[in-house]
Amino acid sequence: MAKPQRRKTLKRSAGRVGYGLPTVLAVALHLGILVISVIKWPSSEPEAPNNAIVQATLISTETRTDQAQQAAEARTRAAERQAQEEAERQAQEEAERQAREAAEQQAAEEAERQAAEQQAQQEAEQQAREEAAEQAQAEAERRAAEAEAAAQRKAEEEAEREAARQQAEQERQAEAERRRQEEAARQQEAERQAREEAEQKAREEAEQQAREEAERKAQEEAERQAREAAEQKAREEAEQKAREEAEQQAREEAERKAQEEAERQARQEAERKAQEEAERQAREAAEQKAREEAERQLQRIIEGDSSAVSNAEQGNEAANGFIQLVRRAVEQAWVIPPNVGDGTTAEVQVRLGPSGEVFAATVTRSSGNAAFDNSAIQAVESAAPFTELRDLPSGVQRDYRQFNLRFRPGDIR
Repeated sequence: MAKPQRRKTLKRSAGRVGYGLPTVLAVALHLGILVISVIKWPSSEPEAPNNAIVQATLISTETRTDQAQQAAEARTRAAERQAQEEAERQAQEEAERQAREAAEQQAAEEAERQAAEQQAQQEAEQQAREEAAEQAQAEAERRAAEAEAAAQRKAEEEAEREAARQQAEQERQAEAERRRQEEAARQQEAERQAREEAEQKAREEAEQQAREEAERKAQEEAERQAREAAEQKAREEAEQKAREEAEQQAREEAERKAQEEAERQARQEAERKAQEEAERQAREAAEQKAREEAERQLQRIIEGDSSAVSNAEQGNEAANGFIQLVRRAVEQAWVIPPNVGDGTTAEVQVRLGPSGEVFAATVTRSSGNAAFDNSAIQAVESAAPFTELRDLPSGVQRDYRQFNLRFRPGDIR
């Protein structure tokens, strides 16, 4: 687009230069003719019309030049008119006039030259300005194209950033949603665990209450049975006392009837009682020694390593030690009724509470003698509680809270 405009400017400049040169040649020719006419015909006046024609021709030519050429030609015409007037007024001083005209001609030529140079300079400057304008326009177009490309790149980058931002926002929202769901799941899990823990705690409390209620009822039952046993014991003691009184009366009657026999029997009885006392003391000493040994053995087992208690052999030792303690305590508390044969045997089942107290003592195999059976139960109740049970590990306690004792004169197993 810029190149055709430049060619048009150059063509216009070339046209202007072409008009200026013929003008200069015409002016030079006109001055030459004027000088020749003045020299050859100094007093001839018919030449004026010829100058007018020339001037008219010059004016016609001037109309085809630009403003600078018209100014130069105007000066030239003024100089010519001045020269003609000077020639007419000073014909006598032709030489001086010719000199002045020559000087004027030279000045005119110099002026024409300067005008031509000025015109050429103006045209060159105009061309330079046009070229600069074309270059500026091209530069502006280039910069506009670059600006448009930069704007397009910026728009694309902005679009990419916006897409990245939207993608990041979507990812952030997705992450927030995932975290919210995880938090909701954790909260639900925490609530579920809390409910389960509350339910478990409620069950444990209910079980604890049930156990406490059962223990309370068992304690009440044990107390009731203890009261009944005490009442039964009181009745039996009353019966025993009545029997003893009857026997005492019978013995007194027998003593009155046969004092000698009584004295003999008294001596025998004294000897027998002394022997029985000695045997009893020996038996009590042996039982006390065995009881102390069993207590020491049980204490060693209790104070030993907990892992050793779980051993079957040591568990049996602990059980045997505890049973021996119970047996010794019951033997010391047992009052055997009189007139009981050596072969009389009764078995009593004993059920203990957590602290060693007797919940129940029941005859599982009767001896056939109610007094003998009752004496066995009274011996168990009198020897209780068996607090040594609490010294055993909890796992062992549950196994020995119920056991059987066999009663026969001179031995309890």
